[in-house]
Amino acid sequence: MSIMRSASFPPARLASPAPIPSPVRASLSMDDSSSSKSHKAFKQLGLYSLKKKIEDVVSRAEMVAPTALEMEEASRIKHEEVLRGHSLWDDLDKSDACFTALADAIKIVNDLKDLRYKAEEAKLIMELAETDAISQELFKQAYKASLDVNRSLERYEIVKLLSGPYDKEGACLIIKAGSEEPASEVWTEKLLRMYTRWAEKHGCSAKIIERYPSKGPGTKTKTIEFESEYMYGYLSGERGVHRKICSSSDGSSIPKMYSAIVDVIPLFLGGSIDMQIDDNDMEISYFSSHKQYPFDNGIQPAVNIHHIPSGIIAQSSGERNSFANKIKALNRLKAKLLVLKKEHGALYVNRTKREAEAVPKELNHETRRYIFHPHKVVEDVKTGIQLPDLNSILNGNVEPLMRAHISLRQGREHDGN
Repeated sequence: MSIMRSASFPPARLASPAPIPSPVRASLSMDDSSSSKSHKAFKQLGLYSLKKKIEDVVSRAEMVAPTALEMEEASRIKHEEVLRGHSLWDDLDKSDACFTALADAIKIVNDLKDLRYKAEEAKLIMELAETDAISQELFKQAYKASLDVNRSLERYEIVKLLSGPYDKEGACLIIKAGSEEPASEVWTEKLLRMYTRWAEKHGCSAKIIERYPSKGPGTKTKTIEFESEYMYGYLSGERGVHRKICSSSDGSSIPKMYSAIVDVIPLFLGGSIDMQIDDNDMEISYFSSHKQYPFDNGIQPAVNIHHIPSGIIAQSSGERNSFANKIKALNRLKAKLLVLKKEHGALYVNRTKREAEAVPKELNHETRRYIFHPHKVVEDVKTGIQLPDLNSILNGNVEPLMRAHISLRQGREHDGN
């Protein structure tokens, strides 16, 4: 029986509270004249827009939470009935799945109840602030409570969208420079910072486990593991070519382009992957990462596994010995094959070498363009979205693009059904 994990909402965008102006005492009454003066005071202080934001979040929570809670309660009851009617020892795998589903349902119900409580708290605090005075501290409390409510709503909505078989898992993200040019290697380092800062903003665990630095300031390849739930669901849309477009250093009108390739693999948090691969379908080679690259952690017995039918290659060099690296590389290969099988079918995975070479590599598809000149803008090729906040996105605020990918994928899956 595999280890049971209860669901938790995925991380959502964390917003820092807006600065609150200094308090100004203002008596309020229930008549229209006093109400008008109150609104004028709010506008003068910059608190009116803040009050409106709090009201909008509370209103949204009051509209969404009751229906969602009713639906999730019904789901919890259904899972309990299934579990009561099932003999636990007849089918251990099914029993484990039933327990996991029930734990997930209970967690979602509890989170929705907490959301409703926080919305009521924000509403009450705001009412108290208006009863006596325009209070800085009370509005600060109400605004913080409304941020918690908004995060919880976003988390719930994302959970409902991330319904793929591996969306709930962690993620292994590999960034590789598109060429040997120093500028491509520096660009790879910038993308690494973008993803690690995104993780920091969301309170996620992100560990750089493998690194192949270049001779210059950049990086040839880096591997990051995100050990939080729903990371694969969030990051899977990042797979592909990320291209930097900037002005030419020699003054030419032709822009310079540098690329990095991003691969995303499910990181199974519950244990090993139940999948068998024929030894005859794999070519396993060993190399010293110290000889190939000046690896950070010293000489490591790296392992390279080539799956012959699919053409997929998986590597590992971050473990202490060759056996551990082989296990890690094999798990990465299995994870890649599971995703490939899910997206394209078993026949696609077991095709011949000639057929594999004839099919364009998915990682060669362009995902995003980061344009530095003449205008700073980010173009997402898959969704068609353009955002002018280039520096903000490179600083880790890539959430809107990730959400757009999730919505696009959900729409395709819905159309396919």
